[in-house]
Parts: sequence; structure tokens; C-alpha cells
Amino acid sequence: MNEVRLQRIREAERDYHEQIFEHHKLYQPGSWLSKPVPVLLKLLERLDTGRPLQVLDLGCGVGRNSIPIARKIQAGGGRVVCVDLLDQALKKLRQYAREHGTDAAIVTEQADIGEYPIPANTYDYIIAASSLEHAKSPEALKKVLRRMAEGTKPGGINAVIMNTNIQEWDQTTGRRRETFIEVVMPDEKALDVFRMNYAGWEELHVSEEPLELNITREDEPVLLKADCVTFAVRKKT
Repeated sequence: MNEVRLQRIREAERDYHEQIFEHHKLYQPGSWLSKPVPVLLKLLERLDTGRPLQVLDLGCGVGRNSIPIARKIQAGGGRVVCVDLLDQALKKLRQYAREHGTDAAIVTEQADIGEYPIPANTYDYIIAASSLEHAKSPEALKKVLRRMAEGTKPGGINAVIMNTNIQEWDQTTGRRRETFIEVVMPDEKALDVFRMNYAGWEELHVSEEPLELNITREDEPVLLKADCVTFAVRKKT
């Protein structure tokens, strides 16, 4: 993808997310911010290491999943490192973390997840929820997955939720429009990439479900259609 197109996509995605974060409060009805992803909290329950849990949330947004995870692990001394490209998202996350009493267990870092270094054997649980499709390219996505695998402790879990087969439709004209997502991949290809990266890991959860989301592009109503693929694995000890 050339830099001009990448910049257009990044600007469109930034504008959309900033509008959502400004007009919809975390955990209130009316948007996808209304609740955390249940499977991510269920997977957390499968980690019983006897030590403080270290969690990494790549593409954390305003803390939709980070905050409930932090709530569950903070009493045991655990922490969640939250990484996002958008400064506004991290500001909102810190505000919500204070409101929900989890700020002591949350660390924020502003970075492009495609460039973010993950130290080896550091985390018990790494999640990337609806963020890997925003890597700069399929090659960058694969690099993130490799870093995730290398950064996981033995017995640790990685959970990826990725939108595939993405299409955008103009809701005024009913016509298909240009898709402003960095990585648009068929679901079968995504699963192949995941399984190749995590060869030898134990598969804990694999699912796929259709997704339709009302979004805006340049103040115009757009319907985003996709398949939502969830893939979770445990690193062998």
C-alpha cells in the first residue's frame, strides 16, 4: 500500500474513532463500547499462575477490555499495558480507569502496534481486539503476531479478534465504496496466518461470526460488513 492511501485510511479511521470516543461513554448503551468482549474475560480465567499477571492490550482504545481485565487482576498485583496509536483514546482510558478504580493497574503507551516492541517472555496474556487489521500491511501484521508469540511466557495465552472480508457500503446510495481499512483479508487466509504463527500452541477458542456496523466516513453514513474471527491459543510450557 502506498503512503498516500495509508495516510487517507489512517485519517478516516482516526476521525471515526475520535467521534465515537467523544460522543459515546464507555459501558453505556448505544455503541460497541457498551460492554467488553466476553470471551476475552473468560480466557483470563484460564490463567492461574500464582503470581501477578502481566497483560498486554494492543489497540486498547479507551479501555473497553483493559479496564475489566485490570479489575480482575489488580488485587493480585497484576497490571495491564495498554497500547494505542490515538492520544485521545489513551486520555479517555486514563480518565475511565480512574473512574473505575483501576488506574493503579493500568500503564498506557502511545505507539503504532505494528512498530511496538514486545520484550521476550514478558506477558501472561496478550490481546489484540479489532486492531490487527489496522497494521500497515499483511507483512506488518505477521510481524506483530511474531512479537506477540515471542513476548508470551510459557503457559501464557494470546487472543486475537480480527475483522475479515471487510466491505464498506454507502448507506445513502446503497453502493459499495472504497474500504478504508489497512488489511482486508479473507477469513480463511487470516486463520492460516494465525495457525502458521502459533504452530505447536494449544488452540483454546476459534470462532467466526458476521458483523455489521454503522460508521461514518467524512460525515457520510456507511455500513461496514465483515466476518469477525476470534482465535485464542496457549503457549506450551
